[in-house]
Amino acid sequence: MAKSSESRSSQKTGDSRLAIAIMAAGKGTRLKSRHPKVLHEVGGKPLLAHVIAAATQVVSPSDIYVIIGHEAEQVRDAVAGTRVQFVLQQPQRGTGHALMCAAPSLSGYDHVIVLSGDAPLITADTIRSLRDFHLQKKAAMTILSAKLENPTGYGRLIRKSKNSEVRAIVEEKSCTPAQRKLREINSGFYAFAVQPLIENLKKLKTDNPHAEYYLTDMAVVLRNAKQRVVATATNNASEILGSNTRAELVELDRKMRRVKCAKLMSEGVTIFYPETCVIDSGVEAGPDTTIEPFVQLLGNTRIGADCRIRSYSVIKDSHIGHCVQIRPGCILDDARVASNAQLGPYSHLRPGSDIGEGAHVGNFVETKKARIGKGSKANHLSYLGDAEIGDGVNIGAGTITCNYDGVHKHTTTIENGVFVGSDTTLVAPVKLARGSYVGAGSCITNDVPPESLAIGRSKQIVKEGWVKQKRSRTAE
Repeated sequence: MAKSSESRSSQKTGDSRLAIAIMAAGKGTRLKSRHPKVLHEVGGKPLLAHVIAAATQVVSPSDIYVIIGHEAEQVRDAVAGTRVQFVLQQPQRGTGHALMCAAPSLSGYDHVIVLSGDAPLITADTIRSLRDFHLQKKAAMTILSAKLENPTGYGRLIRKSKNSEVRAIVEEKSCTPAQRKLREINSGFYAFAVQPLIENLKKLKTDNPHAEYYLTDMAVVLRNAKQRVVATATNNASEILGSNTRAELVELDRKMRRVKCAKLMSEGVTIFYPETCVIDSGVEAGPDTTIEPFVQLLGNTRIGADCRIRSYSVIKDSHIGHCVQIRPGCILDDARVASNAQLGPYSHLRPGSDIGEGAHVGNFVETKKARIGKGSKANHLSYLGDAEIGDGVNIGAGTITCNYDGVHKHTTTIENGVFVGSDTTLVAPVKLARGSYVGAGSCITNDVPPESLAIGRSKQIVKEGWVKQKRSRTAE
């Protein structure tokens, strides 16, 4: 449960203490999923994570209360790193019931903004505008509305004459023919003065087909209590869109990625055929970087300036320096690549890979927990795992570090200036000292001293005439 009001910090707006409550307890039945609705991803992050990110630009994490219920621990674990508070709604009996559960945590605040955990396009600017309008109007309840070309499926906002005051929110199935023609809808985002909210929550009733407490009913409840209920319309209706179906989820993802591509291009990044690229919301890239079609940039990837990321590369949670060339089909996962390095085609950098300045990691080379020094090269068909490789090293085609003995992983150390011949097997733990050479086709099991040549292969034997003799024996 959330911390007590005495021990928590609060966000002040003027003399008002402001909290944000995020609805995240629902199942999302229409998604036909066993996973919590708010943990489905768009733009590379859970729906809920986007809403929290916007909210933390308005108040501190300690003033954000995420109301959880269905698969509560899974939701809590997914966003635990955000340092928000949690309120358990058990069982889930509607949005009004969610605020009943949160009431003890909110009692020390003057105002609360209520957000939906499945509407990831909401921005901090819109939250601030809702807050400021609410405070300006001195309202008990402020509803964020939107005008849609097709309002089908949404509750309609019934205003009092032409001003900002609201008489009621009417769900579509209860609308009269005239009300159905209204295009202004309830977004599900609200601001409340906490005291009148808590005092009147108990007046909500469950006389509806689902026998739930609906937060939308608070508009009528508060008006009957002589409290002021107003509405303000958002200028960007897409911000309030939720995701009740898989199709809506994918459409939100498309919108978010289109916005991300446009932002990167406005910052000097060239993206060819951006509709084919998958770029997560947390990705950053420097000016004059070029991203070719069918590239995926995922997680918290950071790319420097003047890079070129060629088609079919997939890069996740990786840091890439300036002037890096990534040829087609490379896969990077939690890797670091220094400036002027070249990768690929078809290199695979697994977690812990650290590629030095000007280094080359070529086609069908796989690295894992490997540091490759400045100017070193591994251009063809190699596996380099649990390796410390110095500067100016040449790794011949087909070289393998044998890092696993069946129980433990061991490290291969290759110092500066070493030349490793093709098709070499390095059985860890082993060290190739500075400036040493390893003959092609060697299996190295012992350390190699500096400036030495190591050859670990059987002596070649040539038997002249052997083929002719074999054929004659076969013929008999």
